[in-house]
Amino acid sequence: MPNYVWKGRNRTGLVQEGVLAADTKDVALASLRRQNIVVTGIRERGKEISLTKVGRKVPPKTLAVFTRQFSVMIDAGLPLVQCLEILANQQEHKNFQRILLQVRQDVEAGSTLADAMRRHPKAFNNLYVNMIAAGEAGGILDTILQRLSVYIEKSVKLSSQVKSALIYPVAVIVIAMIVVAVILLKVIPTFAALFTSLGAELPFPTRMVIMASNFLARYFVFFLIGIGAFIYLFKRYYATYRGRRVVDGFVLKLPVLGMIMKKIAVARFCRTLATLTSSGVPILEALDITARTSGNAIVEDAIQEVRKAVEGGKTIVEPLRDAGIFPNMVVQMIGVGEQTGALDQMLNKIGDFYEDEVDAAVAGLVKLLEPVMIFILGVIIGGIVIAMYLPMFTLINKIG
Repeated sequence: MPNYVWKGRNRTGLVQEGVLAADTKDVALASLRRQNIVVTGIRERGKEISLTKVGRKVPPKTLAVFTRQFSVMIDAGLPLVQCLEILANQQEHKNFQRILLQVRQDVEAGSTLADAMRRHPKAFNNLYVNMIAAGEAGGILDTILQRLSVYIEKSVKLSSQVKSALIYPVAVIVIAMIVVAVILLKVIPTFAALFTSLGAELPFPTRMVIMASNFLARYFVFFLIGIGAFIYLFKRYYATYRGRRVVDGFVLKLPVLGMIMKKIAVARFCRTLATLTSSGVPILEALDITARTSGNAIVEDAIQEVRKAVEGGKTIVEPLRDAGIFPNMVVQMIGVGEQTGALDQMLNKIGDFYEDEVDAAVAGLVKLLEPVMIFILGVIIGGIVIAMYLPMFTLINKIG
């Protein structure tokens, strides 16, 4: 007969735990109910799950769906362990499924939900864990999960806006490079052989195109190796302290993209800080988490300076104004929210406003880039075509 390790509360609310022999899990639960014990966790001894912490990072969309479902289940009154078990069994992301099963096992063993999640940083970051801890301490876990689900959904939307702002020009540039490479490697050598056999006098543009074709054909492998080496070295440089700040600072100074990135940074800062402060996380810890989740090294440094100033007894407004990253309107609205005691509500309003601003800015950038990219692509390919046809005009004149 299997033994079941259980944990629960009696009528007076006292936490109890023990081991019960029963034929099945349902029989064990029925026996404990007859003893007026509300079971919070039960598992069969000898079937514990042992999982490693390694694995791929959980996609934000998967985490957002899980958090939304989790909040609905907790709000409906389902036991915590049962919620985790149901969500783990229906999870399609295998790595996340294993993590949820491990979290369920740790909670059954007596760990808090926040501590169980903290052991899996690739799935639950510091912001997530700290909010769960605040929800458990205040007895408002369902409310915290709802706020988390809203925050993650808005964060996913913001990240998709960033990708949509960058993916179009990158895609057009890559396609243009492929088209030009095919023309130079396959088409131009045919024309060059034709002109050589006819003894045509080649104008300067044609000679330049043929030289580019010969160079690319000769050093094509080295060219690919050079691109790969550049990408590798750039990633290594960006991973350093100085490199990240140089690159992120350069991005913020770009004409159009820099403005969009600043708006994204403001929206993310306001949304994250509002979510943390409204959930009961202390302001210093909230600023530290907000800085580490900002996504930009320059903004992170500015928020850390704000944190140091607040730790020294100042208000948030003064160091925010000195940082030079956040617009005056944002600083003034945060000041009003701080004075009226409605900082989280004011931060949410600013976040909503700047997310709409990002929407409009991304749409405008895409509209601006479409004609520019088409023009650049037309000039490059059209220039190559014209350069190839110039010798033909000379030959036709000679024949005439």
